[in-house]
Amino acid sequence: MTILGLMAITSINSKAFCFFALRKKRLQIMTNIFPKLIAQQTQLPEKKIAATIGLLEEGATIPFISRYRKEVTGSLDEVEIADIANAWKKFKEIESRKETILNTIEEQGKLTDALKQRILDCWNSTELEDIYLPYKPKRKTRASVAREKGLEPLAKLIFDQRKQNFSDQVHKFITDEVPTEEEALQGARDIIAEWINEDEKARNLVRRAFERGAEIRSKVARGKDEEGAKYRDYFEFSEPLNRCPSHRLLAIRRGEAEGFLRVFIEPDEVRTLEGLDRIFLYGDGDATDQVADAIEDCYKRLLLPAIETEYRNSSKEKADLEAIEVFAENLRQLLLAAPLGEKRVLGLDPGFRTGCKVVCLNERGDLLKNTTIYPHPPQNREGEAIMTIQDLVEDFKLDAIAVGNGTAGRETLALCRKINFGKPVEVFMVNEAGASIYSASEAAREEFPDHDVTVRGAVSIARRLMDPLAELVKIDAKNIGVGQYQHDVNQTLLKDSLDRTVESAVNAVGINLNTASKHLLNYVSGLGPSLAQSIVNYRAENGAFSTRNELKKVPRLGDKAFEQCAGFLRIRDAKNPLDNTAVHPESYHIVEKMAKDLGVKVADLIKDGNLRKQIKLEQYVTDKVGLPTLTDIMKELEKPGLDPRGEAKSFEFGNVHSMEDLHPGMVLPGIVTNITNFGAFVDIGVKQDGLVHISQIANKFVKNPADVVSLGQEVQVKVMDVDIARGRVNLSMKEA
Repeated sequence: MTILGLMAITSINSKAFCFFALRKKRLQIMTNIFPKLIAQQTQLPEKKIAATIGLLEEGATIPFISRYRKEVTGSLDEVEIADIANAWKKFKEIESRKETILNTIEEQGKLTDALKQRILDCWNSTELEDIYLPYKPKRKTRASVAREKGLEPLAKLIFDQRKQNFSDQVHKFITDEVPTEEEALQGARDIIAEWINEDEKARNLVRRAFERGAEIRSKVARGKDEEGAKYRDYFEFSEPLNRCPSHRLLAIRRGEAEGFLRVFIEPDEVRTLEGLDRIFLYGDGDATDQVADAIEDCYKRLLLPAIETEYRNSSKEKADLEAIEVFAENLRQLLLAAPLGEKRVLGLDPGFRTGCKVVCLNERGDLLKNTTIYPHPPQNREGEAIMTIQDLVEDFKLDAIAVGNGTAGRETLALCRKINFGKPVEVFMVNEAGASIYSASEAAREEFPDHDVTVRGAVSIARRLMDPLAELVKIDAKNIGVGQYQHDVNQTLLKDSLDRTVESAVNAVGINLNTASKHLLNYVSGLGPSLAQSIVNYRAENGAFSTRNELKKVPRLGDKAFEQCAGFLRIRDAKNPLDNTAVHPESYHIVEKMAKDLGVKVADLIKDGNLRKQIKLEQYVTDKVGLPTLTDIMKELEKPGLDPRGEAKSFEFGNVHSMEDLHPGMVLPGIVTNITNFGAFVDIGVKQDGLVHISQIANKFVKNPADVVSLGQEVQVKVMDVDIARGRVNLSMKEA
């Protein structure tokens, strides 16, 4: 190799070394500053935040950290860890944005040490963009056109406002491109307007005006009065932005997106312009008049649209987060609904003209038989349908019946409940929201390639009764029907939140390793689609897992994945009884030592509560294992393998079947089907859920309906108003 070649390589290596050294230094700075920044935002201790970030950087999941790393984090819960993870992600995004900004300004040759330090010290994204704005590459603007015509010196002369009369200077700027004095002055004002727009004091003043008193206004779009009638409440509407609740804001934004409404967010214009004048006007001559005109133009053309966009985005983000939080909590409650368990079930997907699809499933959820019955109009073959159901229950030794709550649901439920089976057979109504989505999905086609969507839908209804969690994870969460404006919110944020909710619910319950589908395994801590499929494939080839350690034989499932997932997977009737508990394999030695110290087996320790009472936890504390983990272990030994969701119960509706049966004053039983910020929706058995407004939930002030009611809760409600034309039923719990 030539000397020049060696020199070139040395130069490249030297640059690379400098780059990586700088990056390492920046990472160290971030490691030190992120906990401080997040502490200011979350009010959590820096030490706990730093420890949590360290675990997240190592690839640990939120359920794993909250359950098995309490000593490291100081027992932070899932919500607190999620808040840290979200803040950490945002600050990393700001850091990445800083790199882009620094590189851009440096390429322009305008990066001074002071500017660089200011950018490095900034951790507010809005402030960062304000700093960058004067240097941000722009498309052609009125100001840039004026600069090209040589009008910037005139703009500086006017903006300075020291000359009482500058008209004698204007003629110097008359050219072929600028033929008149008015065009010269207009160009100068355009440049001044851009300077004001890029001034941080001006932008912050307008922001404060928005914060103090911005109003959101909406009016009907021209010619859309009839077509947009459902948004009639917002045809002439105004409200302080900071008082507009999330559901109302999202409704208005939806009306705007659909073209029925025109929406504006604006502060008090007069007061805002007066504030800008106080910043930029300090003379009383012709120049000051020109600057005043530039200020007004800047405000209306540049500042107002820019800051309005900021507040549109920030208010929308806030509304999105509130709606997503409601959706996530509803979803969690639905996923953690009590299962019927491993029972044999008859599933019914009701219908009138096309009949009711019937399926029989064994205790593992396998399809044994499917058929169709026609008990309702127009066929009215009720007797035949009853005989068919009786025969199926007897032939397949079925324990329960699951009836979908869609069309003909109440009629089918009533039919099943009047059949004499000669033995106890519980009949349940099951919320079938999203079942049609599943039945047409790839997952359903893979499970039942030889059956049509109607059979798959009935199977989904039956399986939801047996285990809601295991079945609902197969459906895109936003299609389950427990959200508020779920199609209007930020879809990325929604997906992240719902995926995290599903993951949390799955890991809170614990999963049977030998029966779980790949869809369920997908949400287990540390796994994902690829490893979930690998586990299913291994199980198919080698039979049931007998120990948790056997997971290490699954292709591509390494030590890290095993660490993250093992504690959340259960093996019933395992060789080691701890494999059917939430005790992590890394802690087995602790339980074994406890048993050894008492001279018994681990199985004896699990069975005998008196033995456990003899254990003094302080004796087992080490530098790595503290009382939080030891306490969790003891709790788990008390209830190994117990499903925390309880047991499913059937529900009986009142004697109403349609909205025509309702009248104000009736008191009826119902089930809470959805919770929003403005109230709760209750199914009273008439196909149209009624709304209990937040003001009608309790005889006290209710800030959040979720504080009082929960999804699936049985409640008594009083019918307050029935609007058949609009399909609305208003209910009250406090009047019931």
